[in-house]
Amino acid sequence: MEGAAVGGRRGWRWSCWAVGALVAVLLASAATFRNSAKIPLFGITNQICRCAESRKYTGIVEDCCCEYETVDNLNKEVLHPILQDLVATPFFRYFKVKLWCDCPFWPDDGMCRLRDCSVCECPESEFPEPFKKPYQLSSDNLMCQEGKPQAAVDRTIDNKIFRGWIEVDNPWTSDDETDNAEMTYVNLQLNPERYTGYTGPSARRIWEAIYTENCPKYPSGEFCQEKRVLYKLISGLHSSISVHIASDYLLDETYNLWGENLKLLYDRILSHPEYVKNLYFAFLFVLRAVTKAADFLGQAEYSTGNLEEDLKTQSLVRQLVYNHQVQTACPIPFDEAKLWQGESGPELKQQIQMQFRNISALMDCVGCEKCRLWGKLQVLGLATALKILFSVDDQNLINQQLQLQRNEVIALMNLLNRLSESIKYVNEQGPLAERIMKKKTYSTTTKSSL
Repeated sequence: MEGAAVGGRRGWRWSCWAVGALVAVLLASAATFRNSAKIPLFGITNQICRCAESRKYTGIVEDCCCEYETVDNLNKEVLHPILQDLVATPFFRYFKVKLWCDCPFWPDDGMCRLRDCSVCECPESEFPEPFKKPYQLSSDNLMCQEGKPQAAVDRTIDNKIFRGWIEVDNPWTSDDETDNAEMTYVNLQLNPERYTGYTGPSARRIWEAIYTENCPKYPSGEFCQEKRVLYKLISGLHSSISVHIASDYLLDETYNLWGENLKLLYDRILSHPEYVKNLYFAFLFVLRAVTKAADFLGQAEYSTGNLEEDLKTQSLVRQLVYNHQVQTACPIPFDEAKLWQGESGPELKQQIQMQFRNISALMDCVGCEKCRLWGKLQVLGLATALKILFSVDDQNLINQQLQLQRNEVIALMNLLNRLSESIKYVNEQGPLAERIMKKKTYSTTTKSSL
């Protein structure tokens, strides 16, 4: 009996060990199966492979000194929040512009069809006191294009708008910045850059004239770096404008319904990686100009008559131009010192400067007022960046003191904000837009094959 009991216990222990081993093997197999890709029978599955999404744009931005990942992080965490607050301040909210100009190249024939094309000027009650000059408007000037009398403004400009600010012409633009007779102030916050319905032959002719005549995309062998810079700046600006149109689009004119148009974003921008890369290039180029002019911008006087707002504006400007995170992560966004080298440098610079002046003049041919407003502002912003980077040498700052007028600074900061918004929007909504469009393409292809 005792031997049988012992033998029975041994058999029971062996059975337990065998069962335990079998359970362990099954658990290990289950864990391995859970952590491996699910390979279904007959190759059919309803499961989606959830692979980690890799970044589409990595490494150094071409012709720049900063990586895509660094730009995205700095923009999201530092630059975009500061710029959003900065452009909303009274100083950077009002832009002086000549909206009614004759096109020097062809008759203006392309007015858009939406009332959103029109620009309403600032009501006088909103106009900062230091901007004003005693003047009585005639009854003929009391109506803006949208028929709102309260939008009329004093169109005369005092030459002493701000203490410490000068009125000088920018050598990179065609506009006479000192001619105040035809100038008016516009509240940029009330006239956002968005879809206006300005399409068709007139709009296409503007961009065709810009690209084919003034900054053509030369074959790679003939495309010197200076000309490549001009092309990429215009392409990046074009991309940014398209992003803003897609992000604030008129979905239903009958019900005045506005929203995102991700298909437009994909078709015009995301499906062309070169356009996205040029957007990053333009952003870093303008950021370099802002940081290079840090001492000028940080010491300038941002006076609008509202002491609290003016102090806030100066503080925000200094946070931007002296930002430690930007200086550490991307100290030289673009290296302008490598351009205009060699014997042909001065001649090439003069040629490209003339081409950019032509682009500036083309803004007077834009048939849509609101498009013309933002076109003029952003082209002036680029012209200001070009002026800062190529008109003053770092080694000769004592002999070549940088001089900027108030309108140039306003255009520069608003342009940087526009580019910042575009990069942020592409990062946030780009992956969704691409998934939607690829899903639609896959669905269409599947239906066709069936």
